[in-house]
Amino acid sequence: MTTVAYITARGLFGRRRVLLLLPLPILLVTLALICRAYDVNPAEWGTPVLTGLGLAVVLPVTALIVGTGVLGSEIDDGTIVHILTKPLARRDIILAKLGVAVGVTAVTAAVPLFIAGTLADSVRLGLGLAVGAVVGALAYTALFLLFSLLSRRPVLLGLVYILVWEGLLARFVSGTRVLSIEQYVITITDKIAPTDLLTARVSVPVTVVMTIILVVGCIVAAIDRLRSFSVAGETS
Repeated sequence: MTTVAYITARGLFGRRRVLLLLPLPILLVTLALICRAYDVNPAEWGTPVLTGLGLAVVLPVTALIVGTGVLGSEIDDGTIVHILTKPLARRDIILAKLGVAVGVTAVTAAVPLFIAGTLADSVRLGLGLAVGAVVGALAYTALFLLFSLLSRRPVLLGLVYILVWEGLLARFVSGTRVLSIEQYVITITDKIAPTDLLTARVSVPVTVVMTIILVVGCIVAAIDRLRSFSVAGETS
């Protein structure tokens, strides 16, 4: 697993794709710094910046780039054959890939969210956002890694989930919120640091149960899907 994780991290940071991770976090922190520098009331910019940009864009888009990249690119160019021919359990491959994806996504999203949350309200809110981002990174990357095994266009599927499901349905149709990772992150953050800047619409028990079900379900499905790949890297 360690070798697979090392190869995955080296491949991820060796591609230009990693450069796509930088602009959004920088934009998030820059906007927060500007608003704080000009003494703008946090009630006016906190929600749009933290939720509208940080939780609705920075976190899921980062997870999409990383989650679909740790395995999807190897499937596309056929280099996955080098891993599949090794005496490694498919479970170990998936867990190693997921571990790298979660780590990279969590750091990339949690750090700017912590800074923005601290500037908007307090260190406690910053910590709440960081913890929520870590949980969100786990859930998002597990889902998007599965997408990379299910489709030739995982990024498109991920964008549909982010923009249509979370961006539209989960915001205006109450019943769909229980399947929104963004809502789970908001609930966790609000539990750690209650604030008027965030509005939790899903209960804590639902958040915990659904996050576990989602992550475990995606991991099991991804392992099963990888088992269906032949040595040539094509599905049987």
